[in-house]
Amino acid sequence: MQSVQGIDVMTSSNKGLPASQKVFVKWALLGTVGIINGYATILMYSRGELAFALLTLILTALALYIFGSKKTYAHRYIYPGIAGMILFILFPLAYTIGLAFTNYSAKNQLSFDRAQNVLLDRTFQSGESYPFNLIDTPQGQVITITKDGKTLLTKPFDLTKLSETELALSAGDVPQGDKAPIKAIISNRSKLNTLDLQLPSGGEIRMSGLRKFAAVKPLYALQDDGETLINNESGETLRPNMDVGYYQPVDENGAFVGSTVSPGFVVTIGTHNFERVWKDEGIKEPFISIFIWTIIFSAGTVIFTAVIGMVLASVVQWEALRGRAIYRVLLILPYAVPAFISILIFKGLFNQSFGEINMVLESIFGISPSWFSDPLLAKTMVLVVNTWLGFPYMMILCMGLLKAIPDDLYEASAIDGANFFQNFKRITLPLMIKPLTPLMIASFAFNFNNFVLIQLLTSGGPNMIGTSEPAGYTDLLVSYTYRIAFEGSGGQDFGLASAIATLIFLLVGALALFNLRFTKVSQD
Repeated sequence: MQSVQGIDVMTSSNKGLPASQKVFVKWALLGTVGIINGYATILMYSRGELAFALLTLILTALALYIFGSKKTYAHRYIYPGIAGMILFILFPLAYTIGLAFTNYSAKNQLSFDRAQNVLLDRTFQSGESYPFNLIDTPQGQVITITKDGKTLLTKPFDLTKLSETELALSAGDVPQGDKAPIKAIISNRSKLNTLDLQLPSGGEIRMSGLRKFAAVKPLYALQDDGETLINNESGETLRPNMDVGYYQPVDENGAFVGSTVSPGFVVTIGTHNFERVWKDEGIKEPFISIFIWTIIFSAGTVIFTAVIGMVLASVVQWEALRGRAIYRVLLILPYAVPAFISILIFKGLFNQSFGEINMVLESIFGISPSWFSDPLLAKTMVLVVNTWLGFPYMMILCMGLLKAIPDDLYEASAIDGANFFQNFKRITLPLMIKPLTPLMIASFAFNFNNFVLIQLLTSGGPNMIGTSEPAGYTDLLVSYTYRIAFEGSGGQDFGLASAIATLIFLLVGALALFNLRFTKVSQD
């Protein structure tokens, strides 16, 4: 038997390419990957995407090291997992934490150089404006302007293949041709904006509107230090304020005065975003309120689903109950339906004006609760819906744990005359609660970040009044972070949202460590 296996191995080893060619193909592939990713890294770095350039460099270097070295070649099987962990876990985490220490927002998202170039590209009208027309002639397009009652025109040019940026104007008669409609001027505005028309007197004019050319000058002039800007229209001096990430006027003593000039640029502001969480009352109060509600929501959901799931699992496992299989199927159905469908259905059922729940309550008790506008009722509704979505999962877990309890214990209790409730209290509950606790902790962590339920059911509402950032009474920390990042009143404040996301990560991470510690103690 061994000789046959040895022949098969020798035969298979002789198949394929020679060893030297295999080495050449391997290094050719690795070299190609390295060159392509190296070029991509350089492009990212040149565009200011330092984090993504560093990520590409790390993944490429790790791949070349693992697949190129004989010592680490065995690790090629786990490289996809390592790369995925770096790409989808470590990098987003590090990137989010990095943003928390910056002022990155919708108003501050450019680099300093890019923001400076945007300001230097701005112009202002420094002289008289002149109406113009774009005329299509057989020789090409001609621009005509009217100055002091005289017509000045350019030589014919091809607007589709425009190679010149300066055209001289000279006196002449209006050429024969069709006057271009406003639609054509709009479609070619980007090309017309690049033209500088030279007047016979020596001045230059540039397009300043859809029907006008005017004497235009740069609004800002860069000084020799590479940072200071002079406003050519007002004469004021601007310098970059690195504390807020904007250019701002300065006085004679160099102190910042007046309002900032957009666009802003990204700067490192240290722990300012974290300090805002506990110093800004408009953020501190809703943050504390939302944090407490998040704890209550997560703990309440776990308790309600665990109790209901445990009781129903005990009931459907009761041998004296007829039709247990039907009951099990019916009780598991809420778990089989996609959560977003159930949430949207409940949103319609709880509708304050047309929902079936209010129609029943009004017909029986004469009341019509304001589920979406009253904070307490909104929180109650959220807990009810989440309990409905979560109890089948707990019931399935409890059904499995019930199967693990020896029947001898129930037979012995039956001999002693114990009833169903005594069996549940003395046998079922004590034997189930220990293995169920780590799963309940995991469920708590999941509901701590249950963004989908809040976003689809209430969108965080009803909204709180007097907050610096949008916040609602049913918001969880994760949905509160989302609203700051994408619905902020002062612009999308990604830096503050990243700071809160970092705090959430620390809280959930501590919970995970507690879960692992508790599981280890339970196993010991």
